[in-house]
Amino acid sequence: MSGEWLVRRIIGIIPVLVLTWTLVFIAMHLIPGDPVSLILGGTPASEEVLQAERHNLGLDRPVLAQFFDFLRRAATGDFGLSFTTRQPVIAMIGSQLPYTLSLAGGGLLVGGVFGTLLGTLAGLRPNGWADMAVMTSALMGLSLPTFWIGMVLIYVFGNVLRWVPIVGTGFSSLILPSITVGLFLAGGLARLIRASIIEIQSQDYIRTARAKGLWPVTIVAKHIARNAVIPPITLLGVQFALLIGGAVVTERVFARPGIGNLLVEGVLSKDYPLVQGVVTMTTAGYIIINLLIDVLYGLIDPRISRA
Repeated sequence: MSGEWLVRRIIGIIPVLVLTWTLVFIAMHLIPGDPVSLILGGTPASEEVLQAERHNLGLDRPVLAQFFDFLRRAATGDFGLSFTTRQPVIAMIGSQLPYTLSLAGGGLLVGGVFGTLLGTLAGLRPNGWADMAVMTSALMGLSLPTFWIGMVLIYVFGNVLRWVPIVGTGFSSLILPSITVGLFLAGGLARLIRASIIEIQSQDYIRTARAKGLWPVTIVAKHIARNAVIPPITLLGVQFALLIGGAVVTERVFARPGIGNLLVEGVLSKDYPLVQGVVTMTTAGYIIINLLIDVLYGLIDPRISRA
């Protein structure tokens, strides 16, 4: 994988980031409501006080001036102060990001382990009872709403059985949220792995390996698994990035801290710097993860690197 390819990819990231940040800026300014009125929480204030507060927040400047100032700050990682807390946005995100990363990592672990095991079982024995059971379970994992799964887990394992705590930030309180977000990933991963294994088993080099009398374990581990792993890696990378930015529902259901809750609070209060900072960070993380996946392709299969 050449350095020229990597430089081209990095340069290609710039317009994507600028376009995404522009859409976020426009969307926040189109949402009805006055940020100053929301900050005051309905407290009566004169027009002079409102104008003074808008001046302090920089909302009285032209929209284009606000937009270019936002782009400049985003490029340097400085998102300014939150409208509601008057704290640095980057510090607020930094304090909540570990909770979201732990939830995303737990969901990725649950989904990756169960999805790989179930998908491999279904792919090696297609059209049997195990395949049917796995695909039915995968379809349920993809179809059931995340909030419903979370509430069922809370009721069964938290209220009835009392095996794990419902709320908190410790390891034990991470189990149910990780299962909640991991089931969706496991369903999609199992279906993808099953399809990849079935396709690869029909290739000529697999039939040749079997004709040579190689052990089935060797064929699966050395030939089938390595060639079937590329599509699932794509899904895992994309899903991990989506879990970071899309943990809003799970964090709300389990009353967990994280950037999902931070984003909801920022949208409700029209906290421009906070929302723009969260979306900017998650967008950049999503793009970086996809870039790492492309690099990983070349390490797994040198043919991709040469291409």
